[in-house]
Amino acid sequence: MSHFDERAATWDDDPAKVARAAVVADTIRAAVALDGSERLLEYGAGTGLVTQALREAVGPVTLADTSAGMRDVMVAKIAEGAITDARVWDLDLATDPAPADERFDLVVTVLTLHHIHDVATVLERFADLLADGGHLCVVDLDAEDGSFHGVSFDVHQGFERSKLAGALTDAGFVDVEFRDCHHIVRDGVTYPMFLATARREHARPASD
Repeated sequence: MSHFDERAATWDDDPAKVARAAVVADTIRAAVALDGSERLLEYGAGTGLVTQALREAVGPVTLADTSAGMRDVMVAKIAEGAITDARVWDLDLATDPAPADERFDLVVTVLTLHHIHDVATVLERFADLLADGGHLCVVDLDAEDGSFHGVSFDVHQGFERSKLAGALTDAGFVDVEFRDCHHIVRDGVTYPMFLATARREHARPASD
C-alpha cells in the first residue's frame, strides 16, 4: 500500500480523478434507483471522491481502504464536513471476513477489484455485507493488454465482462448487468471502464 500512501495527500489535486468520480457517481445513479436512505459501503474508497459525489443520493456511508494514507485523507474530510454521516474502516476483505453485525444496501467499489488476486472470495464477502435486495456496483477496467500498470503488475489486466458476470453469479448475485461507464487516458492510450451492477437475492423462506 506504500504507493497509495505516498500519493494520498495529493490524490485529489488531479482534476481528471475528480471528474472521473463524478461520472462514476452519475452512472451509478442512472443504474440503481436510490431513495436517499441507502446504507453505503465504498470499498477501496481511496480519498472518498466517489462517495462525495454520491453523498446527497444515499444515507449513512462507510468508507473502507487498506491504505493508511488514504484513510487519513478521508478522516480529515469527515472532520472538515466534506463527507457527512460517515465512518472509515481499515478492512481487507481478501484476508478478513465480513463484519458479522454489519449490513449495507449498496456496496460500491471502483478500480479496486483488478488489484485483488482472489476476486471470488471478495465478491462472496460483498454478498455477506449486503442486505436482502441490496445492490453491488463494480466499476473497473475492461480487459486490456497489460500496459495500464506495466509488466511488473501481476494481478488482473482488467476483466472480460462475461467472466466477471459468471463470478458474480457464482457469488450468489442476480440481475447482473454491465454498461459502459467512463475511461482513463494514460500515455496516450484510452482504457475503457465498465459499471457492473448486481443484486443480492432476497433470502428464500425455509421449506416445510
